[in-house]
Amino acid sequence: MQGMKYVILVGDGMADRPIASLGNRTVLEAARTPVLDRMAKMGEVGLAETVPHYLPPASDVANMSLIGYDPGEYYSGRGPIEAASMGIAMNPEDVAFRCNLVTLVFKNGHIFMKDYSAGHISTEEAGILIRELSQVINNRSFALHAGISYRHLLIWHGGPEGMITLPPHDATGQDITEAWHRYEEEPLLYDLLTRATHFLYKHPVNQRRREQGKETANSLWPWGQGRKPEMPPFKEQYGLDGAVVAAVDLIRGLGRLVGMDLVDVEGATGFLDTNYAGKAAAVLETIREKDLVFMHLEAPDEAGHMGSVPEKVRAIERFDKEIVGPVWEGMKAMGVPFRILVVTDHYTPIQAKTHERGAVPFLLYDSQRLLEMPGQIYTESYAKTTGIVVEEGYKLMARLIGA
Repeated sequence: MQGMKYVILVGDGMADRPIASLGNRTVLEAARTPVLDRMAKMGEVGLAETVPHYLPPASDVANMSLIGYDPGEYYSGRGPIEAASMGIAMNPEDVAFRCNLVTLVFKNGHIFMKDYSAGHISTEEAGILIRELSQVINNRSFALHAGISYRHLLIWHGGPEGMITLPPHDATGQDITEAWHRYEEEPLLYDLLTRATHFLYKHPVNQRRREQGKETANSLWPWGQGRKPEMPPFKEQYGLDGAVVAAVDLIRGLGRLVGMDLVDVEGATGFLDTNYAGKAAAVLETIREKDLVFMHLEAPDEAGHMGSVPEKVRAIERFDKEIVGPVWEGMKAMGVPFRILVVTDHYTPIQAKTHERGAVPFLLYDSQRLLEMPGQIYTESYAKTTGIVVEEGYKLMARLIGA
């Protein structure tokens, strides 16, 4: 018989706070999740502190924990993780920035963050903008690389460390004048951003979007900068061959940095319209050859940033029906021992529209150790009642594999 198989299913940003319109329930409590309910009655439910108190409650920090690495030791910033995903080589002295295409409003001497995603601009439109802009601004110091939708990358060769930058999704609808002026402290970077803004405003892609009533990608917003981290391979760390099923560069970059295989899924977008069924199928196909598969779903987090209760409910229900259910049934049909960890990385409350810290709920199901917990469910409030707390979130991996 084959050895134990491990599957991690991450619903990004699923955790939330009670919402009045849902009868003071969280989205996770209000959503219909019959598969998770059944699994919880036979598994272990608890809490994990995925974000150390001295680091921001960001997806890069939290997912580094979930993939089994201590952020306090290895985290250097989001940019270099995404650079790894995109296959962009970095020298030790380089600094990589995650670089959003955003919609800014300039009014009465102030600057406002209207949309951190430029209206979730299409990858095709964004690719045209970034490729043509790179011909204008790339030089010995800077290199701009196109990614997916609004998510891109800026490499600053020999750039400085220690800049204070603002994640744009933390500032939707807010006055970000002070944050914009911080870029002035680095004249080379500020000059690049100024030229980019003039270029983007006049570009035909944005002219068409204006005519169609869509948000325009009228500026770049660099953030999450850092130098390349050195992380030991996952197989060396845990003795397992692993793979990652994810659409977003952040998660794929973490996988690449630790030597895990990256699995592409047609139609996986990193947004609400992603291919749920395709991700589940990819997990089941990949786990036949690998010891462990780490699957990440971005949709609940995007709904949280949008402040949309219906979309977040829908994303969690589809996660349950189209990913958790098929993966659970598929693993049972394989006839091998397995464990499934269902978890979220951080809180993305509807009201806040951004990430918040807090111990997140997890569900651990072991096919060889079926518990009898008839009242158990997978929610934030129930997880607090079990008394199970993994205080250093990166140790959840060791709990999963029984190390």
